[in-house]
Amino acid sequence: MIPVNVKCVAYDASGNPIILLTDQEDKKVLPIWVGALEAHAIAVALENITMSRPLTHDLLKNICTILGAKISHIVITDLHENTFYAEIHICASGKEMVIDARPSDAIALALRTSAPVFVLQKLSEHMLQIKDILEEEMEDELLQITNTFLKDNKKAIH
Repeated sequence: MIPVNVKCVAYDASGNPIILLTDQEDKKVLPIWVGALEAHAIAVALENITMSRPLTHDLLKNICTILGAKISHIVITDLHENTFYAEIHICASGKEMVIDARPSDAIALALRTSAPVFVLQKLSEHMLQIKDILEEEMEDELLQITNTFLKDNKKAIH
């Protein structure tokens, strides 16, 4: 298993939220597209924002605490037909239980309980090199600036 950090909630060009999971060296990233409500739940936890009333994941954390259960870790386990799968590993009464979950719910709960997040090795092929992404973004930005400059100064050139 690959330990990962929940880096942030980002947005693609269409405004869709993406959870970015990075490896420990911050060299690779696994993007997971999620819904707006799921992104909000994760962002609230990342920013350590306290809500006046508990959100669903806060409620789950509170239930686990009251029952003496502990979220030991979560694992992003699979990708099938563009959908990621996850498991929540819980320790209670001396035994470990595994619960199937959506990655967004598992991540939101892990952030609230300080549980580590892992990605199975087989998913490493879906991780992107951060340096390649940054270089591509910088190239796109440079191209956009150049095109804007040429468009704005077209009359001056002729």
